[in-house]
Amino acid sequence: MGATIQVIGLGSGRLQDLDSSLVAEMKAEGKIYLRTRDFPLINYLEAEGIRIESFDSIYESHAQFEQVYQAIVEKLIFLAKEKQRILYCVPGHPRVAERTVALLLEAGKREGVHVIIRGGRSFVDQVFHAFGFDPIEGFMLLDATSLKASDLNPNQHTVIAQVYDRFTASDVKLTLMQSYPDEYLVWIGSYLGTEQEQIRSMPLYEIDQKGEWNNFTLLYLPPAAEESINYRRFSYVREIVEILRSPEGCPWDREQTHESIRKNLIEETYEVLEAIDLQDIDGLKEELGDLLLQILLHSQMAEEEGFFDVYDVIEALSAKLIRRHPHVFGENKAANANEALQNWQEMKKKEKIEKGMDGSADSILSGISKDLPALLTAYKLQKKAAAVGFDWEHQQEVQRKVEEEWQELLAANTQTEQEEEFGDLLFALINLARFLKIDPEAALAKTNHKFKRRFAYIEAKLRERNQDIQSASLDEMEQLWQEAKKFNLF
Repeated sequence: MGATIQVIGLGSGRLQDLDSSLVAEMKAEGKIYLRTRDFPLINYLEAEGIRIESFDSIYESHAQFEQVYQAIVEKLIFLAKEKQRILYCVPGHPRVAERTVALLLEAGKREGVHVIIRGGRSFVDQVFHAFGFDPIEGFMLLDATSLKASDLNPNQHTVIAQVYDRFTASDVKLTLMQSYPDEYLVWIGSYLGTEQEQIRSMPLYEIDQKGEWNNFTLLYLPPAAEESINYRRFSYVREIVEILRSPEGCPWDREQTHESIRKNLIEETYEVLEAIDLQDIDGLKEELGDLLLQILLHSQMAEEEGFFDVYDVIEALSAKLIRRHPHVFGENKAANANEALQNWQEMKKKEKIEKGMDGSADSILSGISKDLPALLTAYKLQKKAAAVGFDWEHQQEVQRKVEEEWQELLAANTQTEQEEEFGDLLFALINLARFLKIDPEAALAKTNHKFKRRFAYIEAKLRERNQDIQSASLDEMEQLWQEAKKFNLF
């Protein structure tokens, strides 16, 4: 058979769970290798005359658990090739929460070492008994060392194993707090099913301060009873929108179509931009939520029509982000933002060709939405033209063009001529903004806000005087305007 590693599960730590035939095999072998000596039955095994060599020293020589596990596997493969047959023993069942075994199976195939899995009762069996739930209700077993917020589902029984120490517990706590309240009651269990069993509960925020941790400690979180805990879950808000559109939902929401709420999408987008311009973080959070609602509504309508759902939208977006960032998810390189943008543009061009849309018949200026504001459209038109060399070489040339358009506006006689020359002047000013690396839309938005603040100052001062703004003279308002400028009311 060649080099062989027998992997034996030692069970949950209770003597009655340890198969007597496996003990006899270990005694006949004379020596076993243990991932760690931190196991309740270690004294019993040694009393039976079984020599034990553990890999505890490897834990001390590496900073990361994955490095520890890799080192243990390399040692086991080496020993198996040298001795032809070894027994490797692990707590619980070898297939449950035992990273070294998973790595060992991979390495065995690669190195030509036969790995055999034997027995062992998993600690999971004790979890169901200790915390009194049926896993068919919905059960998640998660690894503390690789826990992510996206793994969590507060509606299910959740067990988090491998909470080795206080540092791991602290990381787990911070991750859990993204989905659970700080005061959420959690349970800490150690050595479940053995004489050393300990179970205690405490608020989530205290677990890294008052909990006691070892290789046999785990966390249990019961399903959440409070509906509000689900508010942070994307699937939950999607369900809310589905209910609003259902026959039992909101009459107004049910009546809406893609066309009827089209303007809402535009309005919510501008409210997001306004919050950004005002540096209103709380407002930005709320407005982004309102914008997300529009996306959810449009996706729900499309789902009802049988076209796509919001998860199709997310799938397409995820695929596009990975595809268009080969310098992050592939082998391409991008040393700076310009190279990253070039990668993006190249991928867009490649996608068009693959779809049979090589763009050869399209104008360079194609691809700009007709619904963009005129100011932003002009900016994008100029950028596209500049990308193929149709551009001024120096900023001074653009400044002269602005002056030229200004003079032509002054010389215009009819309203039609004035409108045309005014448009030309705006177009030239936007070109100047591009050379100055100024976003014209953002610059104008800031000026609008500045005007509103200063005008609000005028109104407030007139109210203090019990004076109606309609009766105030232009000189009075101008004086107050200059005061506002003096106080730097932006």
